[in-house]
Amino acid sequence: MKTNKIFLATGIIMLFSTISCTELADDSYGSVISENYTPSTETDISALVNAAYIPWRKTMLLWNGVVRAQELPADQDVLPARTGIGWVDGYVYKRMHEHTWTSSDDGVLQPWSRTYEGINTCNRIIYQIESGVITVSDERKIELLAELKVLRASYYYLLVDLFGNVPIVTDFSDASLPQQATRAEVFDFIVKEINDNIGSLSEAPRGLYYGRMNKWVANTILAKMYLNAQVWRGQPMWAECITACDNVIASGNYSLEANQKNVFITENENSNEIIFALPFDEKYVKDWNAFDFHMYTLASDNQRTYQFTNSPWGGVCATPQFINSYNAADVRLKENFIAGQQYALTGEALSLNYENAVPSIDESDKDDGLRWGKFEYAIGATNRLSNDWPMFRYADILLMKAEALLRSGQAGAGALVTQVRTRAFAANPALATVTDAELMLGSSYDYGRRDTNSQTFEGGSDIAMGRFLDELGWEFTQEGRRRQDLIRFGVFTTKSWFSHDANNNASRNIFPIPNDAMLTNSNLVQNPGY
Repeated sequence: MKTNKIFLATGIIMLFSTISCTELADDSYGSVISENYTPSTETDISALVNAAYIPWRKTMLLWNGVVRAQELPADQDVLPARTGIGWVDGYVYKRMHEHTWTSSDDGVLQPWSRTYEGINTCNRIIYQIESGVITVSDERKIELLAELKVLRASYYYLLVDLFGNVPIVTDFSDASLPQQATRAEVFDFIVKEINDNIGSLSEAPRGLYYGRMNKWVANTILAKMYLNAQVWRGQPMWAECITACDNVIASGNYSLEANQKNVFITENENSNEIIFALPFDEKYVKDWNAFDFHMYTLASDNQRTYQFTNSPWGGVCATPQFINSYNAADVRLKENFIAGQQYALTGEALSLNYENAVPSIDESDKDDGLRWGKFEYAIGATNRLSNDWPMFRYADILLMKAEALLRSGQAGAGALVTQVRTRAFAANPALATVTDAELMLGSSYDYGRRDTNSQTFEGGSDIAMGRFLDELGWEFTQEGRRRQDLIRFGVFTTKSWFSHDANNNASRNIFPIPNDAMLTNSNLVQNPGY
């Protein structure tokens, strides 16, 4: 029984059932407690704060969420039109691939609106605690307010990355239209909120703090902020990134799984590599697209492979150029992607053979492209998976520290990257070793326009620290982060891949403020270039 998954999905229902006779679903966090409420146990308190975590799941993984905003515009994945299947959908996915999205696209709106939903929920609970509507002891009040403020900062971490210049909203009772802040101001707000409150956070990595903000999650978010400071703040903060990573490493709470796949299995809640997870259970999380990678990527015939209750839709696949960048001996290539002849669970061969080739974003059939397979697809799964989503994991801590060391001219990056690579080359340990000098070399990704309509050859040898960028791609594919990494390495708008042409348009490094937001807040100014 995945207690923590069930608790996050149902805890808020339990909380509100104590103060209202109305039956409430897992989106009940939008309600406001109108009478005094005193949580009497740690379980009650967890139910209270868990309401503010639910939007994290929604903003990341519901349809057109943050994962799609991070992956589809980048160089690892493509969602092509498929003959007899569809996926044209008004060219929304093609616009993501070509960097021609608009402020009216749903893929721009949803990461904004769902993330602000999380911020507003944090603000509401903070207001209720501070105003005495929710009553807890003075000690717990300090701890809960610290947790909620760091959680609110974690939502702003998404916004500062995706949109840059956004309103900072902290007062639930203020009905005025919020003013827009600059990206630097948002960056400073996030860092200050975390540093001001990190000392009051729990040090417990699991139990009631599984899937919640603790001291180590806060340090991980700080490391992310400092790693991207040169882009988001205009100044490098490599030393600060190293310190934040060292804090997590020194805690002793986390370690690499011997097999990377163990981080992504269905029953992954006990993985010692996961620092911050979004708990899932298909029985309790009812949104149709709550976590649908198997539906999103596999062809319909694969229903017989896994005995799914629903037929998959056969959409997203890996770009052949990315697959070709792997060393053939890297077990992540086999374990993170589904390739070749497909079979029914009974062993019968299906009329489905995934090949590492896709004609173009405008043309493909059901067999074209290797499919996402990093997360375990459980036999008999519904349209929703039950794997917890590992938002932050220990491998990322090691590689963030390695990158900061490399960028600041310090030794040690190679050893850290080798540590992560070792499990991927268990049968050939010599291939796991990489040196600092090698990480400074160019990328092995063969960049250039590469479809049936156009063939160009740009290569990746000119990318500074390109080999390190490759390492990030091989380790973190399908985890909703590639766009962020490409921007940090100066590749996102300067290189071509598959059906995407380089545009050298730095304005595309952030998304436009959604049109719906612009229409409801006259204080907003559209991001440059849109």
